This record gives sequence, C-alpha cells and structure tokens, in this order.
Amino acid sequence: MTTTHLPGTGRGPIVEVSDLRKAYGGRTVVDGISFTVEEGEIFGILGLNGAGKTTSVECIEGLRVPDSGRIRVAGLDPIADHAEVTKVLGAQLQESALQAKLTVREALQLYSAFYPRPLDWRPLAERLGLTAKLSTRFGMLSGGQKQRLFIALALIGSPRVVVLDELTTGLDPRARRETWSLIEDVRDSGVTVILVTHFMEEAQRLCDRIALINKGRIGALDTPEGLIGRSAGSTVISFTPSQPINHEILAALPGQATVESKDGRVTLSGTDETVNAVMSLLAQSHIWAHQLRVTDATLDDAFLDLTRA
Repeated sequence: MTTTHLPGTGRGPIVEVSDLRKAYGGRTVVDGISFTVEEGEIFGILGLNGAGKTTSVECIEGLRVPDSGRIRVAGLDPIADHAEVTKVLGAQLQESALQAKLTVREALQLYSAFYPRPLDWRPLAERLGLTAKLSTRFGMLSGGQKQRLFIALALIGSPRVVVLDELTTGLDPRARRETWSLIEDVRDSGVTVILVTHFMEEAQRLCDRIALINKGRIGALDTPEGLIGRSAGSTVISFTPSQPINHEILAALPGQATVESKDGRVTLSGTDETVNAVMSLLAQSHIWAHQLRVTDATLDDAFLDLTRA
C-alpha cells in the first residue's frame, strides 16, 4: 500500500475545549464539557445515545454554535475562523451520503477542488483500497467501501486533525476491523483522530485516551486501561463449585463488587485481592472450582459501571 504523507506537527494539544455548553429548546445537551486532544493521538469520545457526543464534536467542527465556552482547533475558533479551521480539520459526519450516481473518482476530484492544497487523490485512493472502485458509482459501493471513501474525503484537504463520528456503525465484523486498521494508519501518518463511537471493543483497541460523556458531562477521562481500572470490579472470577457455597460469605470477601449465580455457576467482579480470597475460601471449604476463569474486566464493563445512574 502506497504511503501518502499527511502533515503532523510537534506535541501538545491541537484541540482545546473548555466549559462547553449547548441546549436545545431549554434542554441542556452539553453541560460544561472540558478536555484537550493531544496532537498525534486517537482520542475517543464514548457515551450513551443522547449523551451529547455528536453535539460536542459538531461544535468543534464549527457546525453548531455553542451557547458558551471556548473551543480552539490548532489555535483557531471554529466559528470566528471557520474558513481557516476547514483547512486543518477534516470530518466524517454521523450521517453521510453522496449522490448515488457519483463515481468514486468524481467524488475525489470534486472534494479536491474545495481545498487550496489538497492531497493527490490517486495515492490516497490506493492507500485506502479504492483504486479498483474509481469508476464505481456511490450507490453500488458496499458499506465498508463507502466508509473508506468517506475517510478519503475527510483526509483529502490535508488536515492536521480528523473527526470520525460513528464510522463503523452498520458494518459487518470484517469490514469493521478493516476500518480499524485504516484508522490506525491515519494516526500513524501524523493525523490526530477524534473518534466518536459506541463500540467498546473499538474504543479499547484504538484509543490512546477516552472521554466518557454521561448526561452532557465528562464522567471520566483516561486511557482505556485507566477507565477499566476505575470500574468497581476490574477483575472477573467465574467458576462452578463442586458443592453449594454460601453467597453471604462470598459477598463479604475483600475487594469484591458484585456476586451473581446462574445455573450453578458463580461470577464475581472485584480485584486481585478478591481472587486470592476466593481461592483461599475454596481451599478451606474443600470445594473444587470447575471451569475456573479469571479475566480482566473490559471497557464494556467499565462503561456500564461508570454510567450507572
């Protein structure tokens, strides 16, 4: 795959959001959000539907006017300096479509004409696996091919930062994983990525840091590993005991967060201390733990825990 150089500069924040607020019809959607995005990272934004994710990034893109707060993209105001911001920020919107009869080649040529110094769309198309589809009309592309095209269109203006909003929604597992590799390639080429997603596995694999938005506010901001470590049970222990075990005793074990039993199988979430305590209890009680499993909690577990009302 041909490598197209995309510009990236040194280190430090390229996006700064401070006390962002936005309401619609008296209903507050974004309520005092603040974060920075470091240049060269994949920064994830997670949240339940309606949490304020898309409104926040649309304010960053200059597509919505904040009620209050301060936003800077490479030092520029997305509203006051909108024309300049479009030169440094590319975007793939949550809902994107092109005219069905437009070919891939025509779309790339059209979008190239919007920028003073666009990337050469030919190597960009090759890099994103679109060369064989240049004569194909948009309406005939598969879901994965459309997403590849939208990534190309977001990158064609040679941006320093790109916003990808729910990029893999509707894709099958294979196409989703192929798109993940493309996102990693984009970051490795020097472009900062803001990734809005509701797929926990996607965020855990791709993101350097994640802002978890809950009810319009930042509920947590950390690395994926840091968020998992914040959850009430960062380790999950499951087993089928050789004989019934007293759940009150299990509930009193140090570090445990939850205890569940279904069809004779016991599942606890807790810490490393909980694992040691469980093993000690089983040994003292002369109980065999059949199909014993000890696993780390996932980002999905942390998300559910951190967004619990």
